[in-house]
Amino acid sequence: MRRDLGRLLAPRSAVFIGGEEAERAIRMCDRLGFAGEIWPVNPSREQMGDRPAYRSLADLPAVPDAAFVAVDRHRTVRAVRELAEMGVGGAVLYASGFAESGPEGAALQGELTSGHNMPLIGPNCYGIINAVTGAALWPDVHGCRRVRRGPALLSQSGNLALNLTMNRRGVDFSYVVSLGNQASATVEECLEHFAVSPEVTSVGVHLESVADPPRLARALLACRESRTPVAVLKTGRTAAAAAITASHTAALSGPAAAYDAFLDRFGAVRADTLEELLAALAVWERLGPLPGNRVTSLSCSGGEAALVADRAERYGVVFPPFSAGHARRIKDTLSDLVAVTNPLDYHTFIWGDEEALRRCFTEVLTGPAEAGMLILDWPGDEDDSAWWPTLVAFAAAAEAAGTPAMVVSGLSENLPDRVREFAAGRGLAVAYSIDGALFGLEAAARAGDWFNRPPPPPPFPAGEPPPPGSLPALDEAEAKAMLRAAGLSVPAGMAVAGASGREGLARLGFPLVVKRMGTAHKTETGGVICGIADEESLNRALRELGGEGRRVLVERHVTGGVAEVLVAARREWPLGITLTLGAGGTLAELAADTAVLTAPASEEEVVAALAGLRAGRLLAGYRGAPAGDIRAAAQAATRLVDFLVSRPDIVEAEVNPLLVTPDGAWAVDALITSRPP
Repeated sequence: MRRDLGRLLAPRSAVFIGGEEAERAIRMCDRLGFAGEIWPVNPSREQMGDRPAYRSLADLPAVPDAAFVAVDRHRTVRAVRELAEMGVGGAVLYASGFAESGPEGAALQGELTSGHNMPLIGPNCYGIINAVTGAALWPDVHGCRRVRRGPALLSQSGNLALNLTMNRRGVDFSYVVSLGNQASATVEECLEHFAVSPEVTSVGVHLESVADPPRLARALLACRESRTPVAVLKTGRTAAAAAITASHTAALSGPAAAYDAFLDRFGAVRADTLEELLAALAVWERLGPLPGNRVTSLSCSGGEAALVADRAERYGVVFPPFSAGHARRIKDTLSDLVAVTNPLDYHTFIWGDEEALRRCFTEVLTGPAEAGMLILDWPGDEDDSAWWPTLVAFAAAAEAAGTPAMVVSGLSENLPDRVREFAAGRGLAVAYSIDGALFGLEAAARAGDWFNRPPPPPPFPAGEPPPPGSLPALDEAEAKAMLRAAGLSVPAGMAVAGASGREGLARLGFPLVVKRMGTAHKTETGGVICGIADEESLNRALRELGGEGRRVLVERHVTGGVAEVLVAARREWPLGITLTLGAGGTLAELAADTAVLTAPASEEEVVAALAGLRAGRLLAGYRGAPAGDIRAAAQAATRLVDFLVSRPDIVEAEVNPLLVTPDGAWAVDALITSRPP
């Protein structure tokens, strides 16, 4: 059941418990103009600032909506218990020394939530800022100012949250929540609250870990329903993959790829830097979600136009060429010496001529593109009168064309506040770098697409994690028997040891392949012999690989392969089951050509992911070669996921390679790991 965070995040009265930190938080409320009741509590003081201090919570004139608690950890536990008994709407817990400090602190943190359902922010956090009402349960400086509405910020790092509030890029937050240890209220719970808060236009999230993946998925889907776009900066991406993976293919996805796939699945735009996070929020605030990703670019420099085109290859935006008729209309506004391309270098022939610039810009922006951008670096304290005609003309052109547009500087220091303020007043977005602009436009296009397509199904849960350490792996014959039963195409084969059972091998039909079982990277270690065409060659291979009674697997050699693909289904704690697709065989580690999907994934999604790989060109028929059966490969992948779902004891099932032929897809090698018995 979802708790009501309204009293905590938008209090009409608040109690501040503690000394210096509590007094600073009171000053932050006063600075933001909070009009609600403020009640300091400190048994050792008569005054806190210009307000009388109460000696205890029992002395308060009424039950407060929210509390800011800044005392040591043991007194924090006692204060929380008393606040909950009073019926307070929630509390911010500033103290550290809880779960982040070790087992003793973790036990103490458990006491914070015992016996009540009052929401808590923290412990070990800065707290909350509500810039709509001015309530700031926050014991430090910040850069927020009063707003009517705007993006909200959720952060597991207090200092990152503080730093982001001090941005000078025109991103003014409606709410800031520093969550700390998340003993009670979590990112997921706060995101659900902001999804239905009309004053929240978008949400930026700094995420270190996910406490409840299914709830995060529901929260992101709630944001989709309210058309509230979400951008996530996920840190901790370079942590080593969990030791549960016993895969023999090092190119498989790690936790970072699993988080990326999960966030993509549920519509969150992933930012890699603070600049990208702010860029997404800034573009959403001015332009909103866009119906597409087509963009036109204007600059008075060929170098800038080329740089835009080059950098765009990294982002999900396109600069389509102008149609012949559109190009003629643009050409009529420019010198005959100007080549009309997109991105457009309009040259300096009309520099300073506001009317000529307006005509040109209007023609460029009056087209099929969903957004336009103007590259314009501004002088510092020098005379800037020659720059204003360009900016004014662009604003007028965007308004006349009805096209969402943004002003972009090549360098962040070349876009002063006066330009940003003018642009914002005319409805233009602002970006402080070309990459920031392209990322923001991609984010706007992705949000528009996310809001207008059907929601995905909930993720398959990962189940209980296995104990730490390496996991037992089935031998190849056992693994393939399981996969055959799960509906995958597996070459006919037999496992034999030494000389036993050899008499039936010829019935498999030639050509054959013999593999030594129990070893990874068989090709590199000489553990496989392919293309065996007769019984004499078969006996020689058996003596070489199966001497001294060693077990070998003899299989029908599948020929006619178009491409080798890697397919792996894995339980990725805590997120769920993931499906990894990539270049297979010996290229798996060398090419690093992979795509990761969160399960369940439809056959169409898998087909699209396979086609998007570099190896997808082989599947499509490269340089006149026959095309591979990509749908059979996708069916094998979805059946591998179904197999994992049906067997809670299986941790990972990998096929590498899945040999794709023109009329099928064969599991040529397989590895399955499971929980210990």
